[in-house]
Amino acid sequence: MILANTRHHLTRGDAELVARLIARDSGTELSVVERQLADHGIDDVLDDPRLPIALMRSRQGACASLPLFAYVVIRHALRRLGEDDRMLADYVASVFVHFGLRDRAVRVGEADDQTYDTLASLCEDLDDPDGRRSFLVRTHLGNYALWLSGVFPEHIEHRRWRRGGPDLDYYEEMGRRGFRLAADHRLAEDHGLATLYATAAERFGLLRAALNDVSDALVFPERYSADRLMRQVTNEARWRRLN
Repeated sequence: MILANTRHHLTRGDAELVARLIARDSGTELSVVERQLADHGIDDVLDDPRLPIALMRSRQGACASLPLFAYVVIRHALRRLGEDDRMLADYVASVFVHFGLRDRAVRVGEADDQTYDTLASLCEDLDDPDGRRSFLVRTHLGNYALWLSGVFPEHIEHRRWRRGGPDLDYYEEMGRRGFRLAADHRLAEDHGLATLYATAAERFGLLRAALNDVSDALVFPERYSADRLMRQVTNEARWRRLN
């Protein structure tokens, strides 16, 4: 089960790297940043607007751990869209990290043997008689829809135009459905995840747009298309209205 625990995996080395990056990029004395870290905690430093730029510009940024890099870029992408909930950033970053490893994106759990390559196939098992597996399938429906529509939006659009596949709105609808069903499952309450899943369902479009920004800038930076431009304009207009 994927949890909102990316920050919990950050190490002392990650914190020291963050302090050095901010100090070097801003010309601030390292001792000043270290005092900020000691006085206010790592969350305050991770939210420093200079950090994403420092990660990209500095050679030392290449030493950042995957959890650190994922959390920082996703947290700041969400904040640019007006979303300041650290728990959501933590969760989306955790999905990003886990689904980027091997074939985790197509399995509801690391030890689960069955693989799913479509959202429709996941829906067939939403009411699995095994309560725990039903819960995992529901959360995976939300996670997988977010992963595909967030990181690979142009692939979705390409398949829509070439093969008549579903559009991004379909993925948003399915992602919301997965998170809503997960929030309603008794195990969500048992694990203290009901509020997180309900919030993810409510704000799925915003989470998807933030991942789109990360994907456009860092995963597929050299791909340009009319679909990408229209999506970027639509996303920006949408969140400006909401904010």
